[in-house]
Amino acid sequence: MAESSVLSGRKFAKEVRRNLAEDIVKIGGRPPGLAVVIVGDDPASRVYVSMKEKACGKVGISSTVIRLDESVSQEELLLQIDILNQDTSVDGILCQLPLPDQVSADIVASAILPEKDVDGFHPVNVGRLWRGEDGLFPCTPVGIMALMKHHNIKIDGADAVIVGRSNIVGKPMAALLLRESATVCVAHSHTSDLQGLCRKADILVAAVGRPRFITTEFVKPGATVIDVGISRTDDGLVGDVDFENVAPISGAITPVPGGVGPLTIAFLLSNTVAAWKRNN
Repeated sequence: MAESSVLSGRKFAKEVRRNLAEDIVKIGGRPPGLAVVIVGDDPASRVYVSMKEKACGKVGISSTVIRLDESVSQEELLLQIDILNQDTSVDGILCQLPLPDQVSADIVASAILPEKDVDGFHPVNVGRLWRGEDGLFPCTPVGIMALMKHHNIKIDGADAVIVGRSNIVGKPMAALLLRESATVCVAHSHTSDLQGLCRKADILVAAVGRPRFITTEFVKPGATVIDVGISRTDDGLVGDVDFENVAPISGAITPVPGGVGPLTIAFLLSNTVAAWKRNN
């Protein structure tokens, strides 16, 4: 398989960050501001937030992290979000998931102003996405679309199958593909003949969180395969796709790690800069 068929998210994310840094310098004035709220001491969340902080620093975004105790009440968290909503130096707000049981992630997402909702989870932004309007949309699907366009993957008229129906990836991915005139099917645990359905796809997006679940039997030769999953196994980090065996028959494929993962933070920064430009 030609190396050009491996879609490197890591390489593309560097280009995105470089362009954002140039935009920030060119526009000047107050730098973009991103506020991240983290509740508790989840190790994975700590790592993600640290990565976001470093990425912000590299492009010129002012990053603030608000750390709250695991026992924080929903009212206290909503008060903190209200303070950030009113802070004119903050263009983007995100609340790192997961949240403790006493806090509703849906209520928190709805409390963030839509124009500062850089995760793209506010109902207003969800509505704008499905209506084909401008807004702030979930970072991972937006990054995937940008990566495919960067590599001239044909989307208009393509048959696309998304395996997984989460609000974070599956559903917004479907909306974005529809906006680009793909024919979209969202598959899930209740789908009958999943293999047969996937084998019809020109674009196959795997977002189920099951290591190496997508094997060659699921893949149409020449298809573009986007692997959103990442799992830690005895063999290291692997995706939802059996990369070693699927790669030779695919037309293009994202690796794990280094594929979709780096795009998520890059397009979080992109959403923050977009919000900053609108505020300016």
